[in-house]
Amino acid sequence: MSSDLHFPQCLKCNQGVLIPLSDYGRDGASIMYKAWVCTNPDCGFHLRIDNGEVSIGKDIGKSFK
Repeated sequence: MSSDLHFPQCLKCNQGVLIPLSDYGRDGASIMYKAWVCTNPDCGFHLRIDNGEVSIGKDIGKSFK
């Protein structure tokens, strides 16, 4: 069985691809594809959904949770 997953190329850097990330909501429900992140660490492009709003390219910080 082969996996033919194709992710979109990052249009900011044209080197990485955008991969989807999932998370859990406040009540523990799974949130599929909450964010899309460029695989190129020098690029840093990402977009995410927080409380129904889309954030694009804000600084990525470390989580201390």
